[in-house]
Amino acid sequence: MASITQTAAYKRARRQHLKSTRNRPEQLDPHWTPFRIAEKKYKSHFPPPDLSNVLDLATADTSRVDEVEKGVWRGRPDAAEVRQLFTSAGRQAYVFSSVPGLVLLPSFLSQETQKELVRWSLRDHARYPNETNLDTHYTVPSEGLWNTFRTSPSLVVTPRAAPSTTRSFSGPRELISNVPASPATYSALSAVPKPDPTPSPTVPPLPASALIPRLRWANIGWFYHWGTKQYDFTRGKQVVSETIADVCRQAVGTIPWNEVFEPDAGIVNFYQTKDTLMGHVDRSEVCATSPLVSVSLGNAAVFLIGGLTRDIDPVPILLRSGDIIVMSGPACRRAYHGVPRILENTLPVHLAADGMDEWLPYSTYLETSRININVRQVFPKGFDPGLKAPPHS
Repeated sequence: MASITQTAAYKRARRQHLKSTRNRPEQLDPHWTPFRIAEKKYKSHFPPPDLSNVLDLATADTSRVDEVEKGVWRGRPDAAEVRQLFTSAGRQAYVFSSVPGLVLLPSFLSQETQKELVRWSLRDHARYPNETNLDTHYTVPSEGLWNTFRTSPSLVVTPRAAPSTTRSFSGPRELISNVPASPATYSALSAVPKPDPTPSPTVPPLPASALIPRLRWANIGWFYHWGTKQYDFTRGKQVVSETIADVCRQAVGTIPWNEVFEPDAGIVNFYQTKDTLMGHVDRSEVCATSPLVSVSLGNAAVFLIGGLTRDIDPVPILLRSGDIIVMSGPACRRAYHGVPRILENTLPVHLAADGMDEWLPYSTYLETSRININVRQVFPKGFDPGLKAPPHS
């Protein structure tokens, strides 16, 4: 950690830590669960977290020596009990005794495929008709924010709401605990009203260049309703690009999964290095067993996955660019998981600036970012949701 302690970010985090903890008791909150304790540990910027208990298979891979050395942050290849699978495709795959159904595919994506997926995420996917977090609050050009930024970075994107006509809501954000979806609850959950979200009356007009770091997600396939944490099937389904669907099928094809896998929903998450994803459970898919495929691109991250409650100690895994995890089966698909830390300065050399003008904007963006693409199947095989195509399809 010697080089980390010399950075401006470390010194800034130290000052903030000393200020915020001056009068705070040193002991842990007795009400924290094991999952919460792990989140707090790895989220900490001062002192920087000890990753010696984090599984990091890249540290045992001779082809990734430069990536590990450059990124400074490292875990251990023996930090968790894993067993290697011998796949028909000759790919590396590892399963976890403590989390049945979890498979780690390290370095699954080639360097060129990683670049292709970065381009797809920003340039091709985060645009109409695929919904993003910014669409509720801004009138984003139909060509998408990234393409607008590339051609007209100073173009001002205007808010949807007029402050004088939109009612403002105050008070704490309401936490939603959604009922798990299943064939038995599908009809009742589908009938729950899913109103459009209210545009914020306080967001300012901003140039496209200033909005890029505020891009947080882009929807894939079936539309997800964040207010109810359920799918809004009345809106229909956007086509899932073969660019990502093929990657997901290849990943699932390497694991012991003998049923049909048809990726039809998901999300592209755009993280800045300060961002986190708090522990949660995916309860929205009617099929609670089919695989979820999660692709890591850009800076590395600490991923936590536990059990069916927060009272189970999670397994910490260091995910690097090109790694894929597959979550399948009831014990894994309904397990608590989250990302408490994006590890700064871990962008691999093959995604850095390469002297090509075309790649430079992407490499600049990735210096402080991580992209995560996760895709899943909503309905179990043979289930008839009774859906009709929406009028605008």
